[in-house]
Amino acid sequence: MSERHPIIAITGSSGAGTSTVTRTFANIFRREGVKAAIVEGDSFHRHDRAEMKRRAAEAEAAGNKHLSHFGIENNLFGELEALFGSYGESGRGRARKYLHSPEEAAPYGQEPGTFTAWEDLPEGTDMLYYEGLHGAVVTPEHDVARWADLRIGVVPVINLEWIQKLWRDQHQRGYSTEAVTDTILRRMPDYVHYIVPQFARTHVNFQRVPMVDTSDPFIARDIPSADESMVVIRFANPKGIDFPYLLGMIHDSWMSRANTIVVPGGKMELAMQLIFTPFIWRMMERRRRALGAA
Repeated sequence: MSERHPIIAITGSSGAGTSTVTRTFANIFRREGVKAAIVEGDSFHRHDRAEMKRRAAEAEAAGNKHLSHFGIENNLFGELEALFGSYGESGRGRARKYLHSPEEAAPYGQEPGTFTAWEDLPEGTDMLYYEGLHGAVVTPEHDVARWADLRIGVVPVINLEWIQKLWRDQHQRGYSTEAVTDTILRRMPDYVHYIVPQFARTHVNFQRVPMVDTSDPFIARDIPSADESMVVIRFANPKGIDFPYLLGMIHDSWMSRANTIVVPGGKMELAMQLIFTPFIWRMMERRRRALGAA
């Protein structure tokens, strides 16, 4: 962790809705004049899309039906930890981009599903912002979590997470229901061993809970809307959190535990703004003091 070069890590599995958190932080950064280096977790996969498909087919033929992007063997945890460590110490590091779609790939003259070359992060940034699968991962060899100053988990209830993944992969990537279901099943052991444990290491967790029937996510016709949901927000350490202020600012919210507030789904981004803006203020103030004392 670093006062001079703070790191924010957003962690959530595929289809969890981390893009909502990223949009909120982008608004906070813009409003507060914060220059952040943005890093996507997919860029630390070990293999591009074609190679991963080939390896998955080989693994399945050999009897391993659980090779996934969630697991240790298909991710560059060492490089991710090195980036966090380097940035925390010097404000520098190297990253690349994973090009998901033809639109993202076109400016680079590459195929979708490939990586750009490794490049130095922009100079003069105030903090590092990571969004991906493994921002708080810990293994016997690597401890990514220890470097992040603010760790945030985005964790919908599992059926909603599956609905969101099914909808995205079917409508945006053209996958069949059967193909997405196979992916969910293949990832389950790695989900349990590498994704879930991270949420015990986060400072704040956001869990969206639909108020409509999601008993069978594989036949859902659409994603439950924000207005059809509630969001459970859990603070690992509630000290310093002004719960009366949050309850007053977010109508129809309530406390379910001493460290947990529940808000309407449509107020999730407002809640994030109210909660994280003071976090950013404190980070920037500590950064200014640390740089001034250097």
